[in-house]
Amino acid sequence: MVQELLSQSQVAARLYPESDGKPMADNTIQFRLITTIVGGLSALFQERENVFVAGDLLWYPKKAGTLTVAEENLPFSQAPDIMVVLGVEKKDRGSYKQWEEGNIVPQVAFEIISPSNSKGEMDDKFEFYDYYGVEEYYVYNPKKNQLQGWLRSGGILTEIPQMEGWKSPLLQVSFSSSEQTLQLFTPSGEAFGTYEDVVQERDRQRQEKELERDRANSAELERDRATERAESAESDLQQLREKLRQLNIDPDSL
Repeated sequence: MVQELLSQSQVAARLYPESDGKPMADNTIQFRLITTIVGGLSALFQERENVFVAGDLLWYPKKAGTLTVAEENLPFSQAPDIMVVLGVEKKDRGSYKQWEEGNIVPQVAFEIISPSNSKGEMDDKFEFYDYYGVEEYYVYNPKKNQLQGWLRSGGILTEIPQMEGWKSPLLQVSFSSSEQTLQLFTPSGEAFGTYEDVVQERDRQRQEKELERDRANSAELERDRATERAESAESDLQQLREKLRQLNIDPDSL
């Protein structure tokens, strides 16, 4: 039985490998954009346990042996640079096997074009995402600073005519490439930050809190000193009044 289970596991590993042997990114620009988008989306949906965000994760739409003739001509799997799946559990996965996920199709896919991506490869990706039902598909070319997007309409992915300022219907994030790079913005208008940006912002907030704490401590110390001065002055006054009484002088008559 153990041998049979091991054999099944080995077969599954061969049929559905967790890596396509390709690097996640070919250069620092592509890597930075991918990690920034994954991190930003993960932060945006951190409170929602039914939203799964992944980068460079292989997606298998159908089991081996169940493909139609048309599907045989498509890639068996794809690893979107970024994908978002609404309606599945937020958990770690080695790959996304759609039949194990309630047959829920990843609704949003992103691709960041690298120098190694050929036109034919990008065409294959589009055909794959279009056929298997992706709702929103976004492609950014850093070299050309070119941003394109498609939205499913009438059963097919239809190009979005104007991407500058576009807001994703599903994610509610906005897009811009006006600063010579791809930028995404949260529903409240905050730009997605790199890891360095996040660390700097965290440090800035920590420093602000420390400064506020120091100011509060200084204010409290000054209040204590003022209280001590007032108490000392009152003590001096009482001593003076007592000396006047000893001299048979009524301090209240002065």
